[in-house]
Amino acid sequence: MQRQLKTYGSYFLDLYNALDEDVQEKIDWVFEIVKTAEHIPKKSFDHLTGSDGIFEIRIEYESNIYRVLCFFDKGNLVVLINSFQKKTQKTPPKEIALAEKLKKQYFIDKKIDDENKRNKNKKVRK
Repeated sequence: MQRQLKTYGSYFLDLYNALDEDVQEKIDWVFEIVKTAEHIPKKSFDHLTGSDGIFEIRIEYESNIYRVLCFFDKGNLVVLINSFQKKTQKTPPKEIALAEKLKKQYFIDKKIDDENKRNKNKKVRK
């Protein structure tokens, strides 16, 4: 299966760009698994229990654990929203709340973009 990854907002990229190159390479490697594996190992990718369709991509590098929260759009599009270095066993509720807020905003923005494209196409046809 081929999945696409897309970022929304700057939350993921802000963390990614601040990391050492070795950590970035490990994140990129895990992303390749997410994009290409038929069945992504649960160790690397799992649904967050109690969330509204939010998943976490898990990256371990040396003694550090990173999480990239994401959701699906149109089946094979994985939208990366926020990310953080995990310091506790449970995913912090504020990170899940932020992810759900960003997901809602993504679909609002997408609907507006789609409406703008339809309106632009109507003007072109006249």
